[in-house]
Amino acid sequence: MRRVAPLLVLALIATAHGPADARTVYRCLRDGTVSLSTAPEPGSKCTANQLDDSAAKVPNLWGALGVFRGTLYKREQDGQTVYGTRNLPGSTKVLEFSVATPANSPAHAGLGKVGAPQIGVFKSEFKSASRTTGIDEAWLRAIAHAESYFAADAVSPKGAKGVMQLMPDVIGDFGVKDPFSAQQSITAGAKYLKALEAGYGGDRMLTAAAYNAGPGAVAQYGGVPPYVETQEYVVKVGALYARYREAMGLPPRTLELKPAQ
Repeated sequence: MRRVAPLLVLALIATAHGPADARTVYRCLRDGTVSLSTAPEPGSKCTANQLDDSAAKVPNLWGALGVFRGTLYKREQDGQTVYGTRNLPGSTKVLEFSVATPANSPAHAGLGKVGAPQIGVFKSEFKSASRTTGIDEAWLRAIAHAESYFAADAVSPKGAKGVMQLMPDVIGDFGVKDPFSAQQSITAGAKYLKALEAGYGGDRMLTAAAYNAGPGAVAQYGGVPPYVETQEYVVKVGALYARYREAMGLPPRTLELKPAQ
């Protein structure tokens, strides 16, 4: 497998003709998985992202801190050569790659494989928070995995901090003195999830949506908001929850995913 730098992968993906300092990469969602492509994929829900080659930092399109692995394919579509990371009919393999996401990249719901459960990270912190609040530890870990991939120093562009990516209002509401303390972040995150679940009658789908987009957005749309990021997030968390339940030897549970239109 070829190990390459993030900017090179984006350059390989975004080979369509265009300005030298700007490239368009489409984020395409299908069946709970997300890919990158130089053109919208047939049968997928895609959004365009402009990438600035002159930017000081490469945006974290992989949605987690760590290593993203994938395969780059090419295909003919509407008379043009299209490059992407999903193996669609008629595609041919270009190369396999792995990318080390920069340690200081913002953590946010995004692209890439859901990944294997990490049940050995912050064991005592998650166990204590689960015992104290009554929140399912597998559920708590699924949220942390999606939010920061367990990076205690993660900071999002919107100002969310720590393992559980707590926003400033949540940090204040739950008396967090150090949002980069794994123990404080996980405990406050569990308490916040507990409050959200109580407000939604235990509905974890709405809880996940509110954790990502805010309770106001859930109230406005009467369910999961029609935001691409939030819908991707809910799908990702649902998949992670099932995997963590299995990894911890617990009976399977899933989320009922019916995003609002």
